[in-house]
Amino acid sequence: MSKRHGTYGFDAPGAIAGLLFGAIGLIALAVISFVQDILAAGIAFLFGGLYTLASAASYLYTTRRGKFAVWAEELQRLQGDERLLDIGCGRGAVLLMAAERLGKGRATGVDLWRKRDRSGNGDSTTRANAEAEGVSDRVELVTGDMRDLPFGDDAFDVVVSSLAIHDIRDAEGRAQAVREAHRVLRPGGLMLLADFHHTPAYEATLREIGVVDVRRRDAGWRFWYGGPWFGTTFVEARKPA
Repeated sequence: MSKRHGTYGFDAPGAIAGLLFGAIGLIALAVISFVQDILAAGIAFLFGGLYTLASAASYLYTTRRGKFAVWAEELQRLQGDERLLDIGCGRGAVLLMAAERLGKGRATGVDLWRKRDRSGNGDSTTRANAEAEGVSDRVELVTGDMRDLPFGDDAFDVVVSSLAIHDIRDAEGRAQAVREAHRVLRPGGLMLLADFHHTPAYEATLREIGVVDVRRRDAGWRFWYGGPWFGTTFVEARKPA
């Protein structure tokens, strides 16, 4: 994986802050318990604090490095001339890595740019990152809702999404986003959806609309947000030709 030059913030910054403050609080309680000679409570609080601290470290690693390493491997299959769409692209973590491989292609990112999903989220930040990574000439940014993509049918060779579809709160809205991703993908095109919630439903939606070549697979420890109980899953599919 090449070194990143843009600024990509933290995924769900409130979650990592909660883990860090929780760890500090538990360790403080452990110290107080040991000072007061309450050994059992001190050991329990210390174990909880260290466990929470380890979860925070896992989360930090994933958001700052791990997810980039995983996606870099996934994007190795690009040939270089594809039209690629990143749904919910945020600051461009995946979008711009893809653009680096598209010497003769084009990478388009669509998002509503909500800061609650990623710290510092905004199209101006993504444009600045594209400049920093040296790929602004092959990147287009579009403001739009993934449930109603502003693109024609069969417009892209590859559609990707990383930790974005779950931000839609209702199940029908998430299903509509998956159907839209399928609609704008050309026959034979590749879809890669990474998420830590609802991936069985994404697969089911694709099968309901006639996609046979679809599977779910674990993204591995580098994509854990705190531990294996909060791991990321890929839904990989090919649109029927």
